[in-house]
Parts: sequence; C-alpha cells; structure tokens
Amino acid sequence: PEIRFPKDVASADYWVRHVRDAVRFADDVRRLQDEGVTRFLEIGPDGVLTAMVDGALATATLRRDRPETATLLTAVGRLFAAGVPVDWSAVFAGRGARRVDLPTYPFQRRRYWLIDGAANADPASMGLGAARHPLLGATVMMAESDELVFTGRLSIGSQPWLADHAVGDAVVFPTTGFVELAVRAGDEVGCGRVDELTVETPLVLPERGGVAVQVVVGAANASASRSLTVYARDENALDAPWTRHAVGLLAAGTPDAPGASGGSELTSWPPSGAERVDLDGFHDRLAAAGLAYGPAFRGLGAAWRRGDEIFAEVALPDNADPGAFGLHPAVLEAGLRAFALSGAAEGEAAHLPFSWRGVELHASGAGALRVRVTRLPEGAMALTIADATGEPVATVEAVTLRPAGDLKATHTDSLYHLTWTPAAAGGVAPSDVDILRIDGADARSAVNQALDALQSAGPRLVVVTRGAVSVDGGDVTDLAGAAVWGLVRSAQSEDPGRFVLVDMAGTGSGSASGSGSDAERAAVDLALATGEPQVAIRGDVALVPRLARWTGAPEEPASPLGESVLITGASGALGGLVA
Repeated sequence: PEIRFPKDVASADYWVRHVRDAVRFADDVRRLQDEGVTRFLEIGPDGVLTAMVDGALATATLRRDRPETATLLTAVGRLFAAGVPVDWSAVFAGRGARRVDLPTYPFQRRRYWLIDGAANADPASMGLGAARHPLLGATVMMAESDELVFTGRLSIGSQPWLADHAVGDAVVFPTTGFVELAVRAGDEVGCGRVDELTVETPLVLPERGGVAVQVVVGAANASASRSLTVYARDENALDAPWTRHAVGLLAAGTPDAPGASGGSELTSWPPSGAERVDLDGFHDRLAAAGLAYGPAFRGLGAAWRRGDEIFAEVALPDNADPGAFGLHPAVLEAGLRAFALSGAAEGEAAHLPFSWRGVELHASGAGALRVRVTRLPEGAMALTIADATGEPVATVEAVTLRPAGDLKATHTDSLYHLTWTPAAAGGVAPSDVDILRIDGADARSAVNQALDALQSAGPRLVVVTRGAVSVDGGDVTDLAGAAVWGLVRSAQSEDPGRFVLVDMAGTGSGSASGSGSDAERAAVDLALATGEPQVAIRGDVALVPRLARWTGAPEEPASPLGESVLITGASGALGGLVA
C-alpha cells in the first residue's frame, strides 16, 4: 500500500525541527481526521502516541513489557473489527492455521458448569434466619426458650475498613462495633434502647483469617428487658472456649427521648456562640498516643467549641457504604474522638470507650453526621448525633473511656501434640486375620520382615509390636518396632482398613511370648474390636492416638525457638504453608 506523508520526513531539516520545535502531533491528527481518517496504527517501540488520539480508533503494534506477537495480533484484530481489510492468509502464513466453519445457528449460551450448592447456600437452607447485617450472618431462635443467637464472622479480609482501627500494634474491633451489634440485636427483639453495654475484653483481630462471633440475646424479664452477651473465638479453634467480650442490657425505646419525636438541636449549623477549633495535627496526636487510625476512622472534618461542648462534622470516606448499618462504627468512632478537643486529658496512653449507657438510634444509614459532645463528670461524655441536615440520628447518655492496655491477638492454631486416649471396644473382633509378630533384632531386618508381609498379606493383617510407641511420654524401648510402625502407617494410607498396628507393653520385640500366647491374642481381639487402625494395649485398656491442642503455661513463649524462625525450602508447597 501507498503511505502518503504530509511532510517531507526524508529531509534533514524536518528532523532538526522535529527535535528543536514543537511536534504539533495534535494538529496532524486533527488534519487527518478532517480528511476522513478514523483509524490510526502506531508503529514504534511502545504505544505512547495511541493514548493521545481522541475520537478515533488508535492501536499500537508494540507495547513495552508485553509479548510482541500477542500485541501485534491484537492490533491487527482491532483494526479488522473496525472494518480494515486484512489478508489473513499472509498473517498466518507458515503457522499451520486453517479456516473452520462456525455453527450455522446462534450460540445457545447454556451453562453446564457444576454449581457448588454449599458455597452458595443461604442461612435459610441451613434452617437459620438471615441477620441482614454486614457484621452478622445468621440468627437462630433457641428451642424451648425466648433466647436469640446471632452468628457472624469478623476479619480484615471481609471487612477491610476494620484494618484502619489500629491500637498500638494490633487491629482492634472498635467498641462502636459492639454498639452496632447491640442495636441490631435490639431491633430484632423489639428493644430500641441499649440501656447498658460494657466491653470487658477488647477483641483483637488476627492478621490472617478471622474470628467467629456470637451475639446472645437472653429471654425477656418482667420489665421486657433482655440481657446481651457478645462472644468470639478464633474461627479455626473449634475446640477452644469462647471469650466473653461484652455484656449489656436491652430495653424498650423511650418515646420522649431527645430526637424520638423528630426534633433536633443541631439544625442550626455551625452552632451559635461556638468557636472553630484548629484540627491541624489532631490525628498525629492520636497516633502518638497509640491510635493509628486509617482513612475510614479519620472522618473528623471540622469542629467548634462552646464551653464544655464540642460540635463536630464527621463523614465516612466515599468508598464506605453506610446503608446497611444502623450507624456505621467508623463514623461514630470519629465523632466521639472529638472529645479530645474538649480539653479532657487522656494521658499519653491510648484510651478506648468501654462503657455505654442509654444508646438509642432514631435513623439509620447516615454517612455524614453532626455530633455534639458534652463533657460529664468523671471523664464521661454524652453524644447527640444528627445527619447532615440536622435530623436526629442517635443519642448516647454516657460513654466512659479507659486505657487500652496491652493488646495482642490470640494465636490458637499454632501447635498440636499427639495424645493416647482410651477407646471403647464396641465391635466384634474378626477371626480371619493374619498376625505378624515383629521379632527382628535390628531396624533393617524388622522393616524387611514387615515389607515382605505387607506385599503378600491377605484381606486383613495385624502387625504386633512391643514397646514401639510411647503413650505416656516415656522412652520407646523397641526402636526396630518403631521403624515398622512408620512403614505400616504409610501402607495404611494407601490401603485403608487392610492393616492394623497393635503395640503391647514390653521391653522389645524379641521379648514377646510365643505365638500362641493367650494374652497376645486377647490384646489383638481388643484392638480389632475398637475398629481403629493403630492401637496401643496397656493392661486391659485400648489406647488410640488423637491430636490435641498444645496448651502451654501462660509464661511460656509461643515458640521455644523465639519470635523469629528461619524456614528453609519455603518455596515448596509444604514450606509455604508453614511460613
């Protein structure tokens, strides 16, 4: 094809002016568009000029850090889709490509992928009620009682804004989050007021994984009030006890409470007689005290002071959604932090709200608030909260703060150890079994003996050792038998149910009694009656191995190797999981 150049690009004068003067690329593109050009192809080492073309298709043959062949064919394909004729036989020459016929009917667009029902199950499919809240997943009404339990999962991964509430070196679930949980629970049972709420133990969130949460609402008493308790534990620690983090009392709403009738004291804004407060360095001072808040909790935009009152404007960032919350914990936390502007001395340590009294929500879903903070005796504060138009949102009669203390995440999934526990012999021992008694004097001969038996065994083989395993922490007396246990365990994993390991008390395989020993046969029958693949017989008790969580003394370090451990081979599958 003939390429027409509007300028004499072959002259030295052109390239001198190209370097020294303005290139006027936009003028050239505009002139070409005026002549009817609608498609542009950039030929060069990168797609620099393509982005500068407006109102027309522009593509590049090469792009930096992208495969050359794929980039070139993508450009050709875009031009072809835009109506440029392409000689496809020349494009695919020598590549073995051939034409194929497309279906003569429209694509039916039916999916045949299997759908995992469990992954898409909703609470109703599991016999639970939907909680309809971002922090909670399901509800269940307890049988034969008036108690209600909410369940949920909290994690930095599923609720990223929680990572912005850092206290010291830990990410702590904000106490305003407990208030939100209490308000939601109260709505479900017709209690519009949180009479009392005390956070007993801060809830520290792990860096990876999450915590399971239960909000338990007790049965109504004579005054229609209900108790409230919030529990949590590591989501992987199913055998660990639940930790009680907060307790409270729910009651019916107060009809004559401030804001319940729709009036508000914050419609006039900024408040008359109040002086504006300079917020420069405010969050830096909080960070110095240990409250390293991220963007979600830095919503304090403006503040005014009038006597013992602080008036504040707070708002959530644009990427936060307050609609599903009664009152988003981040915006409420930002509002009460204005208390520090009242001159209240919190000291150098971080302080967290721990006691709430008289909390009532009048409207939900507000993302921008007007907050009045009033100092009360003994370091407490009262909150009056309205939306950006002055309409009532919430009232809090009293909030009390206390030092945060030392906060650390609880690690419950680190170490397990093997224990031997008694097993009931509930079955009947089969009689048609082969019994192998390990009598090798050394590990090599014992393993060879066991290997020969495994390769030629019938439907059921019982391997009997003496002193090959330790059930009470003592020393193993039969090292050759211990090696056999390792071999047979591997065979059990490949052929489950075919091989059974039985260890009897003794000082070694060689000390076993004769093949017709009644005691040995009774031990084998007892082991087979348990239905377990590995059994240790001690006396008349059958013991089976089980994993138990390691519970060290509180003063013991988490690892005997210290806080830092070098893991070699971490690029492999197992090493990556351990790391």
